[in-house]
Amino acid sequence: MIMDDVKATVLSILQDLTGEDVSNNMDANLFDEGILDSMGSVQLLLELQNQLGIEVPVSEFERSEWETPAKIVAKVASLQ
Repeated sequence: MIMDDVKATVLSILQDLTGEDVSNNMDANLFDEGILDSMGSVQLLLELQNQLGIEVPVSEFERSEWETPAKIVAKVASLQ
């Protein structure tokens, strides 16, 4: 999957989970801004697994690596 497809899928998942369009601010800290919380993180990981086949055990979830849309896209791309 090319990076643009990964980005589009991640942004779509984030919008579905949070109701927020974060595409205009890829460096927004989703946790600090209250857009994503621990439950949302679990839902995000489940959706990434369902839609992209990316498996990240919750025990290996490092919040600092997943705190912005840009970091999420990069992390997903690195796991493919």
